[in-house]
Amino acid sequence: MNTTSFITNLIIMAPPLLLALTVHEFAHGYVAHRLGDPTARLAGRLTLNPLKHLDPLGTLAFFLIKFGWAKPVPVNPAYFRDPRRDMLWVALAGPAVNLTLAILSAVAAKTLWLLAANLPYSPLAEAIIIPLNACLIASVWINLVLCIFNFLPIPPLDGSKILMGLLSPDQARSYASLERYGFVIIMFLAFSGLLSRLIVPIISFANRLLLA
Repeated sequence: MNTTSFITNLIIMAPPLLLALTVHEFAHGYVAHRLGDPTARLAGRLTLNPLKHLDPLGTLAFFLIKFGWAKPVPVNPAYFRDPRRDMLWVALAGPAVNLTLAILSAVAAKTLWLLAANLPYSPLAEAIIIPLNACLIASVWINLVLCIFNFLPIPPLDGSKILMGLLSPDQARSYASLERYGFVIIMFLAFSGLLSRLIVPIISFANRLLLA
């Protein structure tokens, strides 16, 4: 990829990526807050300011290996009435909001296509519609990546916390002990290509379904 293509790609991907990462972490914090945990709010993370949520390495990884992450919102299950059940809902909130954003972006892209097809040609309209359409299409893909990637049952990804909420307490504690190796496992899967082979077909299918 040459410099011009890289910059163009960066400009198109940056807005939907920032939005996707921000709402993902905000959703975790908001649900935790509604369930009685003030930790995210007290840490200044119950906000839609992307600078509060970005992880430099995770953001860079998204451009290099097509998978990334933000700084996890702090959650203290001790505040919950039912820690295992409530933590499941907190974990589910992030991927769920990304799936919602993917659907909304697909609807917006289709609406924009329909609008553009019925408008008389205008250089100004083209200059606005084409980049906006590219951002919406990128938003569908990015949000599907975050949704499906985070559903993987590898600690500390959201899928592992959802799974722990369904396991018995003893099984959940044993499974949680894998978290110390989680980052290494994810990096191995990513750089070996196994992660792509595992989830890209699912992402591609969902992407085609939404944008068909």
